[in-house]
Amino acid sequence: MGLNSTPNANRIHIGFFGMRNAGKSSVVNAVTGQDLAIVSETKGTTTDPVYKSMEILPLGACTVIDTAGFDDIGELGEMRIKKTKQVLNRTDIALLIVDATIGLSDYDNRMLELFKSKEIPYLIVYNKSDLVPNFKVENPNAISISALKNQGIYELKEKITTLVSVEDFKLKIVGDLLQPNDFVVLVIPIDGSAPKGRLILPQQQVIRDILEVGAISIVTKETELKQTLENLGKKPKMVITDSQAFKRVSAETPNDVYLTSFSILMARYKGVLDTTVKGVRTIETLQDGDTVLISEGCTHHRQCEDIGTVKIPNWLKNYTKKDILFEFTSGIGFPEDLSKYSLIVHCGGCMLNEREVKYRMKSATDQNVPFTNYGIAIAYMNGILNRSIEIFPNL
Repeated sequence: MGLNSTPNANRIHIGFFGMRNAGKSSVVNAVTGQDLAIVSETKGTTTDPVYKSMEILPLGACTVIDTAGFDDIGELGEMRIKKTKQVLNRTDIALLIVDATIGLSDYDNRMLELFKSKEIPYLIVYNKSDLVPNFKVENPNAISISALKNQGIYELKEKITTLVSVEDFKLKIVGDLLQPNDFVVLVIPIDGSAPKGRLILPQQQVIRDILEVGAISIVTKETELKQTLENLGKKPKMVITDSQAFKRVSAETPNDVYLTSFSILMARYKGVLDTTVKGVRTIETLQDGDTVLISEGCTHHRQCEDIGTVKIPNWLKNYTKKDILFEFTSGIGFPEDLSKYSLIVHCGGCMLNEREVKYRMKSATDQNVPFTNYGIAIAYMNGILNRSIEIFPNL
């Protein structure tokens, strides 16, 4: 999968952090070889995080993120710092850019503590080292460079590639559960909420994963599933469905055929399946007045029968027979304080990288708030959770 076709959520995210005027944007431009970020002598030139896709071998497709100075001031400065902290939640590699003529500041040390607390591999990059005679770096987690004179940039890229293993990012969505020539039936409803003229990202990724392992995918709508299974002439290894059609698809899929959903596969792919399965049973204990947070990783135009804001709330109310309150978040917005929620129901997270989905899960578990996802919740309320996860080993 090439750079342009690699979804942002599947790229290694490299964040550039540091004080204002440490030269973060100059370092970003030097590393990317492009004038990606605006460079100025004025402190605080970078306001919102700036994202750029690039290739860094042997890591492959990466997303480089330039952030606002962590020492920004004023009300707007506080908002920029908040956005910078949000970037940390999706950062796989952190680079702390330090002005070599000043050295590590209290702000820099605070950033280092954040990197460590979030277990983010990091590198301290002393920029402007050409301005300090005989500047030396003794910390193995540090390097000296000059973005202005393009000194040490190659060595910086080389050092970046040692911070993570490429193998850690080569995850399978479903391919490791299949053998060559297995048949897999994908059930994709085409209704008012389906995007016009295309498949959504999890569907594309699952199809690609099936093809790469040499298995065979058959795509159909839920209205044609029964006829499709009858006409195959061979029993499929599994049926993967959009969660919204779980009930009907379960009824029409033979019991000796594995059944799961795109959303459940994404929970496994993002490393949160075990927690989401445990968290879903909280549905049984919801009471009148409890608040449930429904969170999506993407922002899209809401349809009248939107799954997140309409269908799941209605299904939860009908299942529990309780007067439940709901709050909704989308995109990168996710509350830091989760204490008022009795349950969090998250989407599959296809637009978020693994680190951010795990951050959200950990935020919930650290605050003793149960965490589940769309597919797990829908399967549970339809009484087919055990069936929908039986294909996964060691669960």
